[in-house]
Amino acid sequence: MANLRNLKGSIVALVTPFHEDGSVNFQMLTQLLEFQIREGTDAILVLGTTGESPTMTHEEDDQVVAHTVEVVAGRVPVIVGTGSNATQTMLEKSLRAQAMGADGLLLNSPYYNKTNVEGMYQHFATVADSVKIPCILYNVPGRTGCAIPVSVVERLSKHPNVCGIKEASGDMGYAMKIAHCISPEFALYTGNDDIVLPMLSIGGSGTISVCANIIPKETHDIVVTYLAGNHEEALAMNLKYLKLMNDLFMEVNPIPVKTAMNMMGMEVGPFRLPLWEMDPNHREALRNTMMEVGLL
Repeated sequence: MANLRNLKGSIVALVTPFHEDGSVNFQMLTQLLEFQIREGTDAILVLGTTGESPTMTHEEDDQVVAHTVEVVAGRVPVIVGTGSNATQTMLEKSLRAQAMGADGLLLNSPYYNKTNVEGMYQHFATVADSVKIPCILYNVPGRTGCAIPVSVVERLSKHPNVCGIKEASGDMGYAMKIAHCISPEFALYTGNDDIVLPMLSIGGSGTISVCANIIPKETHDIVVTYLAGNHEEALAMNLKYLKLMNDLFMEVNPIPVKTAMNMMGMEVGPFRLPLWEMDPNHREALRNTMMEVGLL
């Protein structure tokens, strides 16, 4: 198995390509995986928010995981998003992903029903106690409606099976409050492409990235250049693509990034409801930005 622990660099939050009839396009999934590995992506996350996992069946989830593990074949770590607002469901999905050969898991906080502080800890600990592959916490209160309390991050950072956190609140104040938890056993990854460098500056190890779907080499290079101490060069690279990173969130993710990929000829197909086609004005603005940075 590929080693996820203390991984530094860019982890792509991969889209799920669909045929026009809505079924998963496994041929295109293979092409996307090979593209990411060829371009230097350090690990691959499937079935995250960007992968439209809330709209997929458990059977489709399993098929995507099995296919990804087979194609990647240990060349880079494969992380599977197995989160749920039902802890038992998250546990079952996590055990299945582990059995299929996943190298790690991404676990989100419970949404809609939410919980209290101890319930939040138990939600993650239940899975971390039960699997043998490392787990990454996922803090994304903009989607779940609740942040992982700092005290819970502190406790879980000491769990031998929790190897890091994807911090996607966009709140550097929160990130600073958990920065003291960073260690060789607990990594901090940003979930916001626009603040990769600020997160690296407080000890972060990299990014779990949406824009890496279309600029995988550049996203990897920004991280490794900064970590190598070439801060001004990394900043210049980051600023070159900052407008693109922002434009990929002018509508709810993954609508813009899949639109961009289709513009580039990647043929990742349509969305599943409730996601819908991008507003024409936004689409044109995205196209112009992509042309400015040489993607079209």
